[in-house]
Amino acid sequence: MEKKNGFGKFLTGALIGAGIGMLFAPKSGKELRKELKEKYDELIRRAKDIDIDEVKEYIENKVEEIKLELADLDKEKVLKIAKKKASEIGAKANELVEYAKEKGTPVLESLASSARDKAIDVTKDVLKKLEESK
Repeated sequence: MEKKNGFGKFLTGALIGAGIGMLFAPKSGKELRKELKEKYDELIRRAKDIDIDEVKEYIENKVEEIKLELADLDKEKVLKIAKKKASEIGAKANELVEYAKEKGTPVLESLASSARDKAIDVTKDVLKKLEESK
């Protein structure tokens, strides 16, 4: 295996190959253990051939991509998304109350109203905290 194929591809290929080989080749326990030992030995040999710089570069690139995404997710965007979600939650809670009223069950209506009020309180609290941290 060449060093530039990547650690993930190598590991995936090794595991898939070993698994398929064992599933489709019925063997005795002794033969299977011997084959597993050989596969693990091969895995160790190949792991020694891994280009550490390539793995390091891949990880650094992914970390930079994540940092850029996080920088793009600023508080204003979070607040906008939270307000939209709060509105959606409020609408769903109102639908629940209306459904309970429609069914004419005072107990359900009372529970649905309590749930709606709690949902509204929670969303208001979240929005308040987000606005204060702005």
